Amino acid sequence: MNLILIGMRGAGKSNLSRRLSMLTKRPVMSTDTLISYEHQGRTIPEILAGVGGDWRAFRDLETRVVHKVAAMDEVIIDTGGGVVVDLDDQGREIYSHRKMDVLKKNGRIFWLEGDISRLAAKVTADPRRPPLSATEREEVIMRRRLPFYQEAADHVVNIEGIRREILAFKIRLLADFWPMS
Repeated sequence: MNLILIGMRGAGKSNLSRRLSMLTKRPVMSTDTLISYEHQGRTIPEILAGVGGDWRAFRDLETRVVHKVAAMDEVIIDTGGGVVVDLDDQGREIYSHRKMDVLKKNGRIFWLEGDISRLAAKVTADPRRPPLSATEREEVIMRRRLPFYQEAADHVVNIEGIRREILAFKIRLLADFWPMS
């Protein structure tokens, strides 16, 4: 069984993945890092620029990587913030069955839930993160994605005001106490 961390940008998925790795002795597979690796080390903003800012093309790249990591066993999967979404024909975000269903087959999904206003401010201030939209504020997009995270999650882990090492321990206990059936 894999441990899969989902959550909005800035929720601490990468930090918690590393901490969980130390606790469980499992390797971490970061979908964003693997996407970058498969594109000659280019960053996510560089990859997006290469496809003309087309988030649909990026979600297709992400889907291929998700299928690869989901086929592994006993790994911690650190996903990008938008792993729960795809785009419909009109370019609107919809729940990504193609990614989440494959992750659920061999994994337990932990949603790192946090204060959206705080997370939006944090990622907006980070120049390394590409904007999700040229017309919508980050916070609006994050709020719209809430039902997608809720649908995907096997467990919800509130991150606000809790030290990362405690959160990692909590996730490990949840994974151990409620194994997949």
